[in-house]
Amino acid sequence: MNESKSPRRRSLLKGAAVAAGAVAAPMVATAQTATTLRFQSTWPSKDIFHEYAIDFAKKVNDMASGKLKIEVLPAGAVVPAFQLLEAVNKGTLDGGHGVVAYHYGKNSALALWGSGPAYGMDPNMVLAWHNYGGGKAILDEIYKSLNMDVVSYLYGPMPTQPLGWFKKPVSKVEDMKGLKFRTVGLAVDVFTEMGTAVNPLPGGEIVPALDRGLIDAAEFNNASSDKLLGFPDVVKNCMLQSFHQSGEQFEILFNKSKYAALPQELRSIIDYAVQAASADMSWKAVERNSLDYIELKKAGVKFYKTPDSILRAQLAAWDKTIDKKAKENALFKKVLDSQRAFAERAGQWQNDYTVDFKMAYNHYFAKGKKA
Repeated sequence: MNESKSPRRRSLLKGAAVAAGAVAAPMVATAQTATTLRFQSTWPSKDIFHEYAIDFAKKVNDMASGKLKIEVLPAGAVVPAFQLLEAVNKGTLDGGHGVVAYHYGKNSALALWGSGPAYGMDPNMVLAWHNYGGGKAILDEIYKSLNMDVVSYLYGPMPTQPLGWFKKPVSKVEDMKGLKFRTVGLAVDVFTEMGTAVNPLPGGEIVPALDRGLIDAAEFNNASSDKLLGFPDVVKNCMLQSFHQSGEQFEILFNKSKYAALPQELRSIIDYAVQAASADMSWKAVERNSLDYIELKKAGVKFYKTPDSILRAQLAAWDKTIDKKAKENALFKKVLDSQRAFAERAGQWQNDYTVDFKMAYNHYFAKGKKA
């Protein structure tokens, strides 16, 4: 019998042809429409903080494989830095990169995500409280009370900020009294309580004010940003270590409607990009800040440790400040109570478990030198 004419053979060939047609039919190319979100940071384009914002966007863009693209503009490109929250809420911007403390004027409780000693928590522990100890829910509650329809992510633990740049080093609490000093947020209240004459100048106005003698001292943030702003060109003394902003972190904002319109796949990418960027930012800060610290020394800057007496005075001034604010603002007290409960437990664990790394550093690098 001729196999090509067998009923079974003809049936198999016919089935294969139908199957081939079924596969081929949908192979018409369909264009993938990418979602583009326009972000603005609160930082100048050359600042390392703006670089952090771009780093986050790149992680999202790379993982989204063309389905989502975040474009980041520098401060002032669309709105002034301190108007970022409103712009994201209104949809003027799809999102942004800054710090929670910049919204301090809307509710003083927002400063507690960056200002003050945070009951002894370091920046990473403050993030732990935010993500696992109830902080995120309270932040959402505050934004809701302000009618701000945004999605907020906190990430990126900042290194402890210096007390600041001084025309003359300070050695005792009395040296702070009457000093014309630049700071922002709740630190204004703290330093005012310590007797300084505070002027909350924007970042770009600090160095010119120092140069013209309008202020005697100022703080901004870190070795890399301070170097870029030009502090070493006008002042040669920097006091290291302070409690005024020892636990700050960055904030990534999304317009809630734009965020909610994204498919779950892209929202998950954003979730994990935030976590990846948080780790990467903290590593990059160690690399760049330590290098720029050396460069500042080469430029003739003298660094001094802030005396313990001034640090204790900061803590005393902070206690008076938060006691007053807590009586005026129920949400302020709610944040403090939540932080305190978390810090008491987590701080004991960290302090009991953490070895003195300075001992090991001095063992290898400070032999024969003053520790």
